Amino acid sequence: MQQLKDQKAVLQEVWKKRPLIISGPCSAETEEQVLETATRLANTGKVDMLRAGIWKPRTRPGSFEGIGTKGLPWLLQAKKITGLPTAVEVATAKQVEDALHFDVDVLWIGARTTVNPFSVQEIADALKGVDVPVLIKNPINPDLELWTGAVERVAKAGINQIGLIHRGFSSYGNTEYRNAPMWHLAIEMKRRNPDMLFINDPSHICGRRDILLDVAQEAINLDFDGLIIESHIDPDKAWSDAKQQVTPERLAEMLDQIIWRREDIPSEELHAALEKFRQQINQLDDELMLLLSQRMKVAEKIGQYKKDNNITILQTKRWNEILERACKKGDKMGLSKEFVTKYLDAVHMESINHQNKVFHG
Repeated sequence: MQQLKDQKAVLQEVWKKRPLIISGPCSAETEEQVLETATRLANTGKVDMLRAGIWKPRTRPGSFEGIGTKGLPWLLQAKKITGLPTAVEVATAKQVEDALHFDVDVLWIGARTTVNPFSVQEIADALKGVDVPVLIKNPINPDLELWTGAVERVAKAGINQIGLIHRGFSSYGNTEYRNAPMWHLAIEMKRRNPDMLFINDPSHICGRRDILLDVAQEAINLDFDGLIIESHIDPDKAWSDAKQQVTPERLAEMLDQIIWRREDIPSEELHAALEKFRQQINQLDDELMLLLSQRMKVAEKIGQYKKDNNITILQTKRWNEILERACKKGDKMGLSKEFVTKYLDAVHMESINHQNKVFHG
């Protein structure tokens, strides 16, 4: 009983640590591989939790789908040797049961599971009455409501410690990343859950090790609480996802290269300087709101004119002229074409809504 209490106390401290670093092999392959990986990670002094894939949901049959339950005792042994808490992905109620039987400390729900509410509910039902932290990866497709729904289902099961993992989203035509980060979606999810542990998974975003550091740094710049990065004793010979894994020693080098930033700093002088800039931003935002309000009033007058003269609301040629003119002007002012287009698209839709009200008034 005392040993169990000690384990819980250690896990509580690890869960609160910032930055929280989780690492380990994509797949548990052999007992020797798991134990050596765990030992080398522990020796770096930079890893807080050991992860390993026991069951691997693969896109197509025939790929290595994980060693299965027989790998769980290896993780238990690795924890005894290193003292590192363990984390495992689960996708079914039986996997939850097996993982908890072998004293896995943290469970995570993978992207292919988060996308399916039936599967998430099955896991949530299996977690009722269990005191275990659960990490939830974003769904494969860019849908924040699915992600939020998974959080709600697990929370309703009585799980108090829930964390989020941003591992990128499947995107047609994406070539740079294995899964496009779509940072704006991660930022919005973080905004909705400001007090929830939020970590980044550069391994699955990148799909290759040469850009891991860049993505990890971007996550830290955006105030993520930590990283989960795959590590293998011999990455090129890994049974799954070989290209995105790094050795424990290379992981330590990467972590040393990251500039660790914080959301806040204990300096009144620096806060005062930052506050001046924030006040400027607030003033400019107020002016933008006023200008947008005035723009919509003009749009309503245009809408009335169109209604009176039986002219359609949408004027494609005119809209293309506005976009072209704005993008050229924005480029000279240091604004990207992507931003100007997205901004004006939103303004255009609001203008159409105002004109629609005039038409139906």
